[in-house]
Amino acid sequence: MRAVVFAYHNVGARALRTLLAAGVEVALVVTHADDAHETIWFDSVAEVAAEHDIAVELVDQGLSPAQQRRVAEIAPDYIFSFYFRRMLPAAVLGCARLAALNLHGSLLPKYRGRVPVNWAVLHGERETGATLHLMEAKPDAGDIVAQQAVPILPDDTARDVFDKVTVAAEIALAGVLPQLLRGVVPRRRNALELGSYFGGRRPDDGRIDWTQPARRVYDLMRAVAPPYPGAFFECGGRRLLVARARIARAALAAALPADAAPGLHVAAGAALARCGDGGVIHLQQLWDSAAPGVALHLDRISELARTQP
Repeated sequence: MRAVVFAYHNVGARALRTLLAAGVEVALVVTHADDAHETIWFDSVAEVAAEHDIAVELVDQGLSPAQQRRVAEIAPDYIFSFYFRRMLPAAVLGCARLAALNLHGSLLPKYRGRVPVNWAVLHGERETGATLHLMEAKPDAGDIVAQQAVPILPDDTARDVFDKVTVAAEIALAGVLPQLLRGVVPRRRNALELGSYFGGRRPDDGRIDWTQPARRVYDLMRAVAPPYPGAFFECGGRRLLVARARIARAALAAALPADAAPGLHVAAGAALARCGDGGVIHLQQLWDSAAPGVALHLDRISELARTQP
């Protein structure tokens, strides 16, 4: 079987290795150049391709006519998209003799669209996974070929869950590859009416509203914790990023006076935040946005906390 692979990120790197381990002939890999303004914490698809002497094309906004012609000339049996960041045009999808397949980081039809892992954590889900599905013009809408679920634990960050989803993607792909190699593409309907669609998230979407319930605030912190941009709030004229947090244990939460206002406090030798429902979050590590990656000392946090109204 011959394939053209469009891929990026950890899912892209692992899924490409999975194809190669199964003996799929990958004639071309199309990936993205890393963005100098983005925190690159994930594996390089281009490096995996180079290890196996596979030709690589780089794409920014979209495929050029020459790149589209190259895919057509290869005449692949399959086209695979593994966390590629651009929609593939219908003309490219039509080049696949058997199927054009995409790996998506959710249990479709839930969380179609962008950054599905972050949305699932933000909404307090207790399960997500990976779905291999047929590609259509509409994003994440084609029939489902394979799925693998993973749990989301109460304290998992989006990075924790993304690591699980990467393994789930590999399992889903590896499980169905024997059928794909025989030219059989199993499929079941992707019931979009039972699912959901979400767009991308911006760094400013991480702003904390301390009047919200503690669990909702904590889910936001988990959903955008580093290496993502981080949940943040302003205090003492500084923007503070929450690098690590937990729902406070009962004994620690009790250290805050009952009349403590929503927001940042220091008590019992810890940075604590009261939320709108009375719940308390233990802010285990805070960064100043001017120096991300450098933990603020508790004395400095105390100074900032005293500036609150």
